[in-house]
Amino acid sequence: MVFITSCRLGFIGSVSFPDSERLPKFWYDTASSHIQRSLLYENSVKTARNIILFIGDGKRSGQCTFLCGSLQPGDGHQALCDPQTYCTDSQVADSSCAATAFLCGVKSNKFTVGLSANATYNLCNSTVGNEVHSLLSWAKDAGKSVGFVTTTRVQHATPAPLYAHCPNRYWYSDASIPADQRKPGCLDIAYQLVHNIRDIEVIMGGGRQHMSPQGTPDIEYPNENRYQDQLDKVDPERTDYLMGLFEPGDLAYELERNSSTDPSIVEMVDKAVHILRKNTQGFFLFVEGGKIDQGHHSGRAKLALYEAMLLDNAIERALELTDASETLTVVSADHSHTLSLGGYTDRGNPIFGFAPQVSDVDGMPYTSLLYANGPGFRVVNGQRSNPQNHSHKDYTPQAAVPLVEETHAGEDVPVYAQGPWSHLFKGTNEDVFIAHAMAYAACIAYKDNTENRDPKALKRKKRRIRDYETVEIRKAQTNDGAIHMPTKVQNMKAVNSKVL
Repeated sequence: MVFITSCRLGFIGSVSFPDSERLPKFWYDTASSHIQRSLLYENSVKTARNIILFIGDGKRSGQCTFLCGSLQPGDGHQALCDPQTYCTDSQVADSSCAATAFLCGVKSNKFTVGLSANATYNLCNSTVGNEVHSLLSWAKDAGKSVGFVTTTRVQHATPAPLYAHCPNRYWYSDASIPADQRKPGCLDIAYQLVHNIRDIEVIMGGGRQHMSPQGTPDIEYPNENRYQDQLDKVDPERTDYLMGLFEPGDLAYELERNSSTDPSIVEMVDKAVHILRKNTQGFFLFVEGGKIDQGHHSGRAKLALYEAMLLDNAIERALELTDASETLTVVSADHSHTLSLGGYTDRGNPIFGFAPQVSDVDGMPYTSLLYANGPGFRVVNGQRSNPQNHSHKDYTPQAAVPLVEETHAGEDVPVYAQGPWSHLFKGTNEDVFIAHAMAYAACIAYKDNTENRDPKALKRKKRRIRDYETVEIRKAQTNDGAIHMPTKVQNMKAVNSKVL
């Protein structure tokens, strides 16, 4: 967690630390206050009117607290669980199968979008009958306003499962689909964005080039249109629908963004929440910090971590604009990367600086941030190169294995949650749990979820369960606390009754 603290201090530090931390009393008092705050907290079982999901694409476990720093314990409960991110056919997830899991609640094969594992990558005729639907679709059906914001193109692998069902995550437009796969009738992701779910209230990101015929000149760069000014002029009170595509492809990195033409993720989230929250039935908003992932793939840690800081600011802004008592806010990642922090660095050490000691093998310094693989692998005259220009935004920390692009990593990633039913997010779960828990909290998606939220309906459901001779539901307060397993016959009766 020193990594996170160093990031939040602006990457500039001294070797010192607060004098208060020298005394045991400081730590006793800190722990005591946390305990007292936890004891005072009461789990909120109020239906979440609004649900917001933030995903830092490619954020590893050690960096997630940085992303979630805006979820201050004083604002409400802050729950934590660890979802497992693998695909059905891969130990290490790609963004499309991971997004299908946490948005649609179903594990799938890598490189496929919004489809179950029955679908086959790159095979059009495996799509029909294997479509799975997302939180955005469930929320729309429930009468809520819906939207999404991304720093990638809006047709990219992570936002695509919100609305599309495609056997290849790279079929952004019809020009991307091979001729032999067009014949069975496969539709590209951009087409599905427009036609699958009508009236998505807010869509913001990049991807203009996929919304017009191939070869169409882009309207921004020849004419220097100022899209930032246009977004600033949007009046949320007079705007019900907004699509903002600010680049032909993905948006620029924060450290390279032209603030006069392209909005930041904070500005996009601000506008989205103002528009969506007008609906008295609530809203669903999905926000992706997608350039974090791209920064890591290119081995440029500084670009990636600054993207993470902006996502943190976007979370903070969303919390300022919503009521924590009626808004479930969830923050997580789809997968991690191979970046690590090492070298026994001092508190306050610049996060992009050197470890305090040189290598005891080759006598050269090394940076505290290192990748397991990627473009940072460098050998000069048969030995590791001497790191130079490590503070530059394009510097690539050294990597152990040479690759053109750094890869994803496969460990679990944390989930942080605040608001109604945030206490559901505990323990180790599959990543599909995120979609189902959020749907349960908002009383959307499944009929059984709706019944479980209504005490009277729950009583009626329990009565039906007894009528079908299924297992008795025991509360945790029972004397023996025993778990009574149903018989095979009872299980089959329960399944056939359509009650469970």
